Amino acid sequence: MKILIVTDAWEPQVNGVVRTLKMTCHELQRMGHQVELLTPLAFRSFPCPTYPEITLALSSQRNVARQIDAFAPDCLHIATEGPLGWIARAIAIKRGWAFTTAYHSRFPEYIHARFRIPTFLSYALLRKFHNAARFNLAPTKTIVEDLRRRGFANPRLWTRGVDFSTFQADGVKMPRGKAPVFLHVGRLAVEKQVDEFLKLDLPGEKWVAGDGPERERLHKQYPAVKWFGVLNGTNLASLYRSADVFVFTSITDTFGLVMLEAMACGTPVAAFPVAGPIDVVKTPQAGILDMDLRRACLAALDVPREGVLAHAATFSWALASEQILSALQPIHGAKA
Repeated sequence: MKILIVTDAWEPQVNGVVRTLKMTCHELQRMGHQVELLTPLAFRSFPCPTYPEITLALSSQRNVARQIDAFAPDCLHIATEGPLGWIARAIAIKRGWAFTTAYHSRFPEYIHARFRIPTFLSYALLRKFHNAARFNLAPTKTIVEDLRRRGFANPRLWTRGVDFSTFQADGVKMPRGKAPVFLHVGRLAVEKQVDEFLKLDLPGEKWVAGDGPERERLHKQYPAVKWFGVLNGTNLASLYRSADVFVFTSITDTFGLVMLEAMACGTPVAAFPVAGPIDVVKTPQAGILDMDLRRACLAALDVPREGVLAHAATFSWALASEQILSALQPIHGAKA
């Protein structure tokens, strides 16, 4: 089967959406399907306002349609609600094609955190986008139920996995002392609430990996923190397995793939009990969820790493890819 995935999130971005799409493509191809990604790399682009690390495609509907027809897909999946996503959606509706979408990010909460725009306005726009699809795929049961309550039609579970060939407990570790190491990995942006971790009075060291618009302010405000910048692959795995506790501060993520990567390296999670951590951590054998983040961090120091590894092993990219595969719809009524 020929599967076309349209996404506004792609390289050189480093985030959970990009990692999810990469692993999904790999698994679908391993199953024998032909997968093509339509990304901003195929078009002229411009930096996202207030977020120049993200580039947005600048193209016409005709040009996007030409790219779609060159691949001649059997199924269409629209992964993001950016410019490419809206154009692909319009083309599919015009042609009478069935398609699926995905809800990767809680943009209403992101936009509210940045610009104070009421979330009900953003959710109305997202409902318009996703309700045209046959299925709207979301990464956890909590998010699926939240979307259903908000009036989204046909939300359906598409969970996540972890690359155990990269993220594992055995391997090289970063140099460190005997004091506890608390680690945060993620985008340095206001919606990620990294300050909630950095302001805590904790024993030992605080390590942070990632980049983003808040980098300069955070570096100046917290000079005692050890900053690693953006890491990938084996270096990121080394960082995870070297820490005693992985601290996840976001309350707006739909999943939080970094938590799963940390757990696959044996590192317990400390996080708030909100959507994302509730479904990823799930059990005190994998980490501690508490509205008092300091208390969660300290309690997570006592979580045995063996239990964390066992919990991480319950997640699989093969299972996740079977879920999206079962949701994909054949496109009918394609026009030349």
